[in-house]
Amino acid sequence: MRKLTMLILMLLISSTAHARPDVRTMTCAQARGLVLQYGAVVMTTGRHTYERYVASQGYCYRPDVIQRAWIATGDTSRCLIGFTCEQRLFRRFFDRND
Repeated sequence: MRKLTMLILMLLISSTAHARPDVRTMTCAQARGLVLQYGAVVMTTGRHTYERYVASQGYCYRPDVIQRAWIATGDTSRCLIGFTCEQRLFRRFFDRND
């Protein structure tokens, strides 16, 4: 019985995942600061959406390129949080001109 209790306790502890930072509840400075501090961060951007933001090209896979990332945060509708990594092939077709 004791082993079963320990097993259940370990499963409960390991199953509690850390939530992603939610940009909708942060200020622009806080969101940008997280990206600068960690270099690459996956953040919640909407009810069912998330995105990976990076501080520089060094956090992308080699063939990818960086694209400026403007997002809505808790205090502004347009915050330059950092960059996203994009595949070079798709950038040619879907250039955002940011």
